[in-house]
Amino acid sequence: MPLHIELVSPERIVYEGDADLIIVRTTDGEIGFQPGHVPFVGNLVPSVVRVALSDGGVQHIAVHSGFVEVSDDHVALLSDVAELAEDIDADRARKALEKATEALTEGSENIEAAFAVKRAEVRIQAAEAS
Repeated sequence: MPLHIELVSPERIVYEGDADLIIVRTTDGEIGFQPGHVPFVGNLVPSVVRVALSDGGVQHIAVHSGFVEVSDDHVALLSDVAELAEDIDADRARKALEKATEALTEGSENIEAAFAVKRAEVRIQAAEAS
């Protein structure tokens, strides 16, 4: 029996489907879940979530923060912002990265700029992975 994956943001269900494996990055590091995994709850960090589909394909999703919960072969990801790789405009993400990097060099203590850099990097990674 495959895992049932559900990725929800405040605006919509970003992704829902079955998979053989999902790999996420939490505050404790990267972790993969397969069917039969023990219950788990963790904090997501900005990263690319990889969903290994039963047909051999891989779905890449940019996730910027949130939580993951695993229970009874169901993986629920709750994220403030998440984007499927195919929905990301890579050129726009690169421009955002340039702008955020400039803002960061002007003020190395700029937390918003640092987060914007990370968000843009994750979006680019996801877009290039698909």
